[in-house]
Amino acid sequence: MARRHFDRVRITRLMTPIPWHLLPDNSSLGANGQLVVGGCDTLELAAEFGTPVFVYDEEHLRNRCRQAVQAFGRNATYATKAFLCVAMARLVHEEGMRLDVATGGELAVVLAADVPPEDIVLHGNNKSRRELAEALEVGVGRIVVDSFEELDRIEDLVTSGANPPKVLLRLTPGVKAVTHEFIATGQDDSKFGFTVSSGLATQAVDRAAASGAVELVGVHCHIGSQVFRVDSFARALEVIGRFAAPLDLPELVIGGGLGVAYVEGEEAASISQWGTTLKQAANDVGISAAIGIEPGRSITAAAAVTLYEVGVIKHLDGIRTYLAVDGGMSDNPRPVLYGSGYETFLAREAAADRDMVAKVVGKHCESGDVLVNEGKLPSTVAVGDIIGTPVTGAYGHSMGSNYNKVLRPPVVFCRDGDARLVVRRETYGDLLASDLG
Repeated sequence: MARRHFDRVRITRLMTPIPWHLLPDNSSLGANGQLVVGGCDTLELAAEFGTPVFVYDEEHLRNRCRQAVQAFGRNATYATKAFLCVAMARLVHEEGMRLDVATGGELAVVLAADVPPEDIVLHGNNKSRRELAEALEVGVGRIVVDSFEELDRIEDLVTSGANPPKVLLRLTPGVKAVTHEFIATGQDDSKFGFTVSSGLATQAVDRAAASGAVELVGVHCHIGSQVFRVDSFARALEVIGRFAAPLDLPELVIGGGLGVAYVEGEEAASISQWGTTLKQAANDVGISAAIGIEPGRSITAAAAVTLYEVGVIKHLDGIRTYLAVDGGMSDNPRPVLYGSGYETFLAREAAADRDMVAKVVGKHCESGDVLVNEGKLPSTVAVGDIIGTPVTGAYGHSMGSNYNKVLRPPVVFCRDGDARLVVRRETYGDLLASDLG
């Protein structure tokens, strides 16, 4: 009897449509049940721009930026590593956020968007002399210093009489966030920052304060990515706050890493709730410095869906069903890297019950090229259909590759029924442009 009850529960769960809260804010159903994002029909988008294609709800992006600015004002900085193109950099700047970059390439893209250098923060655990020189030349607003070697490079680059750059020291608070080990950064065993518990943080403060080549304006920490427990941030703030209190510095940045829901059953705090928690924690500790944040994933992830065309459906009796699409690990490496979970839906029947489970795989020559291990879809799905995975707005485009010389997908921003191509699909010419033969 218990077994039959379990089966009924399992079947009920299997039949559920795509959880609507995982789709972009401005999602709706068209006249025939197809998914519409930002007023744009996803089937028409697939036909016009081809697949795979990243489809972003532009107003969703803007709304998340506004939430961050409302909570932290000018101390809200967008982490560009999550998703960056010229259009995105321009959008973030228009909404009042600063932007952080971790490489010379990210800096070049943000500058191409006409973002004022003073609104740019330079990150990175191994900034090259060239990257630091470029940042100093344009006059970035902040440099987050990660090592003594970096202080050496800055001192060597800043000439006598020049205005010293404003810097924050990245500290490692010894707080291990509950997340995947590859994206946990706040524990003592980390490649990032100056460890508080070892005394390195104190040495770094003394060194920076005595240097005429930098102006120490604050401290910084980042405990990891995809962190659901906001109390982890509060603990980090307490550690860094106690350390920074005697220094009387004007800025304290707690970083980013707020988690987002990817699959059915997951829940995450909003940016506004995160802000309330951090402010309360700062008050509890007696922090007088301005608190800064660096959200990335929580701005972009849920704003996008990736659309694919189904190319092969392979039923293996008694084993599983494979459903192969025209993308894969080259446009979304997170399942391969971190075992990340995603949901699936059929674009032409977005609200339909999903009564079939398939292993959704890509077109790459790897058995590990898996997008969704147990993708739920209507059993009416057929070759040639357009399926989608939601919550792909972060670390898809930015971590994409050309493995198997697959072309990187385009990026489309949708708003009020207007579909705007902001990154075109790569061509074979792009692949060969840097190949000297």
